[in-house]
Amino acid sequence: MDKTETHRLSTDNLSVGYEAKSVLSQVNLTIPDGKITALIGSNGSGKSTLLRTLGRIADPISGSVILDGKSIASNPRRLTAKIMALLPQNPISPDGLTVRELCRFGRHPHRSILSFSQTKDDDIVDRALAATHLLELSERPLHLLSGGQRQRAWIAMALVQETPILLLDEPTTYLDIAHQIDILNLLSELNRNEKRTIVMVVHDLNQAAQFAHEIIAVSNGGIYAVGSPADLLTPGLIKDVFGIEAAVIRHPVDGTPLCLPLKVERTWVSMTA
Repeated sequence: MDKTETHRLSTDNLSVGYEAKSVLSQVNLTIPDGKITALIGSNGSGKSTLLRTLGRIADPISGSVILDGKSIASNPRRLTAKIMALLPQNPISPDGLTVRELCRFGRHPHRSILSFSQTKDDDIVDRALAATHLLELSERPLHLLSGGQRQRAWIAMALVQETPILLLDEPTTYLDIAHQIDILNLLSELNRNEKRTIVMVVHDLNQAAQFAHEIIAVSNGGIYAVGSPADLLTPGLIKDVFGIEAAVIRHPVDGTPLCLPLKVERTWVSMTA
């Protein structure tokens, strides 16, 4: 991958949804190059739909996703797959597939009859396995791995595509806190060391604050706000986007915003006569 290349990802009056029913309308965004961007919002707000449309897995209802200055729809899909890799929620693999076999699927966009190189592909797979700390588990079937190990295997497959842009839909779902931090540290390391542009859907606001450079808040059929965690995460935004009261303080170690939902006192009515 040419480190000097710039692949600007943006949208132009983009509307996304299902069966012609719009979930988000007139979205105009520019994803910052070489940064980590977190998409936040309530369930059903359209975060995953937006991410899938950015990654060309879902077609827009109207408007365009712009890649390198032109509509992504005008690019051959193989070319898009050399620029962007998307890791969906809960990916499924065939039974018995090993970690290494899964990773090899990531080389598909780069393969052709004239340019196939098994040695080069194996080297790239090995580097991805090393980056995700999976070399020792490379021959183990996926179904024998822990949830965190499986998630790292899928990230390794995405890395094997050698794309400057990486899109991830809730990469820490169903993982315990230790594995969540492990995955987020890995993504931060990839961004820092390789300058990859990363866009991810995140439910935990405190993790978004700690690991993202920019946050996009989705609400009420559109983009509520875009900005840095320090500027964006306020009690007002949390109330408007999630419908809950929260206090926001500074993390005592790194100074990032720390969101603390407030307990709501309820009056319970006795059901006894």
